Amino acid sequence: MAQADEIAGGRASALLSLGARAGRLIVTVAVTFLGLLLVTFLIGRVVPVDPVLAVVGDRASADVYDRVFREMGLDRPLHEQFWVYLKKAVTGDFGMSVLTANSVLDDIRRVFPATLELATVGVIIGALFGVPMGVFAAVRAGTLTDQVVRIVGLVGYSAPIFWLGLMALLVFYARLDWTAGPGRLDIAYEYMVTPQTGLLLIDSAWQGQWGVFRNAFSHIILPGALLGYYSMAYISRMTRSFMLNELAQEYVITARVKGVPEWRIIWRHALGNAAVPLTTVIALSYAGLLEGSVLTETVFAWPGLGQYITNSLQNADMNAVLGGTLVIGVVFVALNLLSDALYTLLDPRVRRRA
Repeated sequence: MAQADEIAGGRASALLSLGARAGRLIVTVAVTFLGLLLVTFLIGRVVPVDPVLAVVGDRASADVYDRVFREMGLDRPLHEQFWVYLKKAVTGDFGMSVLTANSVLDDIRRVFPATLELATVGVIIGALFGVPMGVFAAVRAGTLTDQVVRIVGLVGYSAPIFWLGLMALLVFYARLDWTAGPGRLDIAYEYMVTPQTGLLLIDSAWQGQWGVFRNAFSHIILPGALLGYYSMAYISRMTRSFMLNELAQEYVITARVKGVPEWRIIWRHALGNAAVPLTTVIALSYAGLLEGSVLTETVFAWPGLGQYITNSLQNADMNAVLGGTLVIGVVFVALNLLSDALYTLLDPRVRRRA
């Protein structure tokens, strides 16, 4: 009887702990989302752009200006404006785009897959090259290999990404003709693939349009490699740091004393333990590429969310700017939460402390 009560008490305690963690997560998400909405709302009010003029034009009469001013709710107190903005944003209503005359949400649905595809290619390249480079640098710390890896990473951090993009276009497209130029697809291949996921590489391969696939790959490889280089610099540096910490642990010394092969110690034991925090690093790097690809998309005329926000800002289309900014913020927060969940899932010590 006592044992049954103990088991029931343990289950109740586990359920309470799970409920408490879920409650904290919900509160955290709600507060973060509210703060994000507040920041984007205030951005729309402090930027030196008149949203009414963006709609009616600078030649509209005073009567028309005043009528649109009231219709947009700009005559209301600031807290009422924020409440209206909050209710609309929660339902996905970001208003109409002045530039495209479409719903901002529809525009974002159209352009976001291009950014998602580009960032995904970038983070794959960054992880594939960054992790081995970081491991080699840690294993040969202080040697020429280590110095080369650190210099490559330093250049990736220091060089302006728009300059690297221009140089890459000049060398690999204009001079060597190894890749396609700006844009996502040559005009001859437009409308040959029916959009399903919005990701050209996946849709074209799924539909067997291999000519479109090759052309899309030729367009994405250069900006994807550029973002991959930027991601690789961060991932390699963090991998090196994690591996140096793991290689100094007692279990590594014990394994060497027992005669375990060095490659197994490095790639299975040390890297296996470093993979837990490294997963978070890669997830955060992915989030950074999704939100920080504006300059890359501008240089390569990539029709993604970054270029959409840039064009909207240049045309004083604040509904589109704020809607795109909010979506980027939500994606960044979601990937942060995902990385925290993966960290908790992979590391049992974190689960016990939670």
